[in-house]
Amino acid sequence: VQLQASGGGLVQAGGSLRLSCAASGSIFRINVMGWYRQAPGMLRELLATITSDGSTNYRDSVKGRFTISRDNAKNTVNLQMNSLKPEDTAVYYCNAYGSTWSNRQMAHYWGQGTLVTVSS
Repeated sequence: VQLQASGGGLVQAGGSLRLSCAASGSIFRINVMGWYRQAPGMLRELLATITSDGSTNYRDSVKGRFTISRDNAKNTVNLQMNSLKPEDTAVYYCNAYGSTWSNRQMAHYWGQGTLVTVSS
């Protein structure tokens, strides 16, 4: 499974960005898709997840500001980010937990990351 993320960039505090991620390859199933971020010198942290039936979970620090959505038919996941703060500056990664037709064992797959910079 290959994941391609896009949509990062530079935005002022209070602004919005929408990240997108498309999964491709010999996908058998993707149970959960999610977004993580990693700021310089920090550990990668989970922001939001969405299951194939649409159930979502969010990190407390982004609840009410970020919205995750998914298109199962297209194997895409989006992250709408509003009211951005300078502390949201990080590289954002999409993740898929799924399997392929050739290897039915469930595994985590990662996108390449997209940089989000929020200026004060």
